[in-house]
Amino acid sequence: MGIPPDVLDSATRQLWVELSPYGLDLGKLGHSPRLGVMTKHEINSEDLPYAADSLERKPDVGANDYFALDIRTGRIVDVQGFPEARKPAWKIRVDFGPVIGELQSSAQITNYSRDELMGRLVVGAVNLGKKRIAGFTSEFLILGALDPDGTVRLLQLEDGVGPGAPVA
Repeated sequence: MGIPPDVLDSATRQLWVELSPYGLDLGKLGHSPRLGVMTKHEINSEDLPYAADSLERKPDVGANDYFALDIRTGRIVDVQGFPEARKPAWKIRVDFGPVIGELQSSAQITNYSRDELMGRLVVGAVNLGKKRIAGFTSEFLILGALDPDGTVRLLQLEDGVGPGAPVA
């Protein structure tokens, strides 16, 4: 059932629209129409939107919702500029091993150089569906921690972890 979209503010309504095709319903996740949820990623060195001491804890979700995510390790095999994107980003291609194969994504990780990214082992959510960004199809979400200003710091893995390993 969930929350009717007509009672949401515009930012939350946009999140609803983006999540609905993936079977995610804000109402089922326990969000209220006015709860501050992350609707888009932004880098802002003045407002520091991701300062840990100012972020509220998100509502609980069931274990089934978490375990429905397919989070895997992968190795970056290609990095290209993405001048068509509204925000600075790279087009990256990642090999997620023999079961998933190679997937592409747009990633706001320009704090890393092309050389720093090539061959790097990363973590990605591979079953969120496809999203069009400036005419480019993004097929997974690369995962990282956010600095207070929104800069993404990619997750690092121990030596010996290979492409395709599931992340729990």
